[in-house]
Amino acid sequence: MVQNPRILKTKVGIIGGGPAGLMLSHLLAKTGIDNIVVEMRDHETIRNTHRAGILEAQAVQMLTESGVDGRVLTEGDEHAGIDLRFNGESHPLDFRDLVDATVTLYAQNEVFVDLSAARQRDQGDVRYSCEVTEILDMETTTPKFRFTDAEGTEFEVHADVIVGADGSRSFARRQMPETVKQDFKVTYPFAWFGILTEAPKSAPELIYANSPHGFALISQRSETVQRMYFQCDPNEDVNAWSDDRIWAELQKRVDGPDNFQLKTGPIFDKTVLGFRSFVREPLSHGRLFLIGDAGHTVPPTGAKGLNLAFADVKVLFEALDSYFSTGSDQLLEGYSDLALKRVWKAQNFSYWMTSMLHTPVGGDPFMAKRALGELETVTSSRFGQQYLAESYTGWPHA
Repeated sequence: MVQNPRILKTKVGIIGGGPAGLMLSHLLAKTGIDNIVVEMRDHETIRNTHRAGILEAQAVQMLTESGVDGRVLTEGDEHAGIDLRFNGESHPLDFRDLVDATVTLYAQNEVFVDLSAARQRDQGDVRYSCEVTEILDMETTTPKFRFTDAEGTEFEVHADVIVGADGSRSFARRQMPETVKQDFKVTYPFAWFGILTEAPKSAPELIYANSPHGFALISQRSETVQRMYFQCDPNEDVNAWSDDRIWAELQKRVDGPDNFQLKTGPIFDKTVLGFRSFVREPLSHGRLFLIGDAGHTVPPTGAKGLNLAFADVKVLFEALDSYFSTGSDQLLEGYSDLALKRVWKAQNFSYWMTSMLHTPVGGDPFMAKRALGELETVTSSRFGQQYLAESYTGWPHA
């Protein structure tokens, strides 16, 4: 028990300084709502953690229209479609034609860099390398949390509201009482083997490939660096895979009568990305609110993770703005229900894309054929293409 911590007072205490926490902090500060952000990791660790990012237009607008930075427009790569590839053939989906929308490839660590710079520019109180040890009084109007900084100094934050934005291993989420929470989750029997490679683009759009050898995603990062994935066992050892073996495996999964060939190069990053779907209900308790991966995670097949987090931020920001400007907590009380509507739509879409594109573990021939039938149904119907395009590019924000 901390005997004499240093007291910090603010309106909103945010646990977690990744993109979701920093975006909320930025929006609150823009409207004059004082806040403090406490993050466990150091700045450089987050900046150098390579995570893909496909941003819906609404997420891009949140960055640019709120005055974060315009780099997402100058360095991001706007895409107007994807290719669904199965039976060795590519089926392009034109998002502009189907739903008049696009997405932008912009890595999550670059989003963090922009938001972190904006908070520093605006003299925001963001503290890295801090360990949160306790959350107190969340069921009262004066919730608190305690943390220790990198020098060992102990603090206690007194706030009106506490927000857990601390990722999928959320400390804040674990403090909610057992009696008020319910978790919904699925663990998938496969993972993605991801690489970053110094190579030119293999195709103008992302390719989502279903093959008898397993799923592959031929994605991009820039004109000279590409991100690619292939379906693998969750326990796969990346050190057992040479560059030649990786390229052979990826090529095998996109082979077809059109003789499509990947453009290869040196691989400088290899990782295995586990798959799970998770939702915590409710996303709030008392004066503690969860956003982003702290409250839910989705498999990356549907490109919803960061976009869902930003949608949470928008809903919670508007509720907090209403609360501090009017004194009414009506929107705060409705935050969880409203945010969860979008979360479950995204869970459905992500699960659907995952099951349609991945090879069943164990080689179930019925499920493999069923998935091909579904892909054929989607690509042969404009209505099917529109559903996928609308879900992929994002539903209107609540």
